[in-house]
Amino acid sequence: MTTSALPLPPQTAVVSPPVDALDVEAVRRDFPILRQTVRGKPLVYLDNAATTQKPRAVIGTISEFYRNENASVHRGVHFLSQQATFAFERARGRIGKFLNAGDSSEIIFVRGATEGINLVANGYGRPTVGPGDEIIISHMEHHSNIVPWQMLCEEKGATLRVIPVDDGGELVLEEYERLLGDRTRLVAVTHASNALGTVNPIEQMIATAHARGVPVLIDGAQGVPHMRVDVRQLDCDFYVFSGHKLFGPTGIGVLYGKRNLLDDMEPYQGGGSMIKSVTLEKTTFADVPTKFEAGTPNIAGAVGLAAAIDYVNDIGLDRIERYESTLLDYATQRLEEVPGLRFIGTAPEKVSVISFVMGDAHPHDIGTILDAEGIAIRTGHHCAQPLMQRYQVAATARASLAFYNTRSEIDALVNALFKVNEVLG
Repeated sequence: MTTSALPLPPQTAVVSPPVDALDVEAVRRDFPILRQTVRGKPLVYLDNAATTQKPRAVIGTISEFYRNENASVHRGVHFLSQQATFAFERARGRIGKFLNAGDSSEIIFVRGATEGINLVANGYGRPTVGPGDEIIISHMEHHSNIVPWQMLCEEKGATLRVIPVDDGGELVLEEYERLLGDRTRLVAVTHASNALGTVNPIEQMIATAHARGVPVLIDGAQGVPHMRVDVRQLDCDFYVFSGHKLFGPTGIGVLYGKRNLLDDMEPYQGGGSMIKSVTLEKTTFADVPTKFEAGTPNIAGAVGLAAAIDYVNDIGLDRIERYESTLLDYATQRLEEVPGLRFIGTAPEKVSVISFVMGDAHPHDIGTILDAEGIAIRTGHHCAQPLMQRYQVAATARASLAFYNTRSEIDALVNALFKVNEVLG
């Protein structure tokens, strides 16, 4: 195909902008990294499902902690240790309130959603799952919610059962209900797909599992950045998320667990802090949550995550959700104009994640050309290789949006994708 035969990108949008209650330009001023240029072009950051950027409130809070409060938490009698302990435990309380946990002791600090899932697999799964038992996951899970359960099933002689995904990217709930049985010991499913954007009906799925006496873990890494999460309303048994996807620091995450389950679980790691007493013959473990937080924790990370949650709460999760929904609709309509572009995942209920392929163009080539235009997207299998196999693609290009993204950035993406057709056509 010659360049002259290609259609030109439309210069204006096909939909008129709605009234926007969110002052996006004011929000963008809170994120210093968004002001930079990349390869001589203004940065257009559309890789938020991988990690989000950090507002000055988070950056400043972390800096302030290290400047004025840094010390090891718990047990210290000196002033700085008391200050650090107060900041650390106050962060736990704020995060508990954010999720509407029954008590702050139900909040366990981990490195991220991955470690939270592994903690449950080891602390709850290993004593509970035996030969012939079953664990249910879905076909759209991130590797972090597949591999730990595979490892556990292999060790215990159990079976991993998988909820199928239909062509549009929705779970087949009839099959889910059929999979639940007397040998089901746990359901572990994502709140929202990082590769498709699909929002799963987890409240319904939890109720279905609980009717059979089966506990449920929710991978909320893509849930909490985009919607309000109430763990008591959901009635989930475990919920995990990563701070860096919620405009907070890397290396910090949260495992929420119902207190009765956490009390009965064994620690995942041993070491300092997580004990009541140690002799050379026997160790007595501390109470929840301390027994799951061996070693010196990521104190600054916890404080920074609490600051990120305060920032999001100040803006308003409802406003964020409305704005991102509008932006997703706009992006979807604009991307439909790109010749040869095919969406992977078209569920009606989605967070602001758009995966696509373009004819024979390799997603890595798409990403490279967009990078030359200053546009950051993600290309690859998105740690969801079974899902890629389900759709018979090796990889996709993924644009994932946050509340600091704009319509003009979507227009820049669309124009750049027309350029991809010019270069690769």
